[in-house]
Amino acid sequence: MIPRLGAALEITITPSDVGKRVTTRRRVPEGFRDAVGELEFWRDGVLGVRKRDGTLVEIAQATLAAAKVVPDRPPRRM
Repeated sequence: MIPRLGAALEITITPSDVGKRVTTRRRVPEGFRDAVGELEFWRDGVLGVRKRDGTLVEIAQATLAAAKVVPDRPPRRM
């Protein structure tokens, strides 16, 4: 038996998840990039993820390696 390292990468989001908080991993020439935020749109093969700093990341669907819906951020502690 050969041990498995790491988790299997899965894409479990769909266009119906627009408005939800998601985490994404996409392929780039240097390896992978991650983006976590609200899925603002999914049209014509492009996803828009709004990060907490307000920047919009546009991700070509063909570059997705993994993605899933995640819980809302916990409230900030005072």
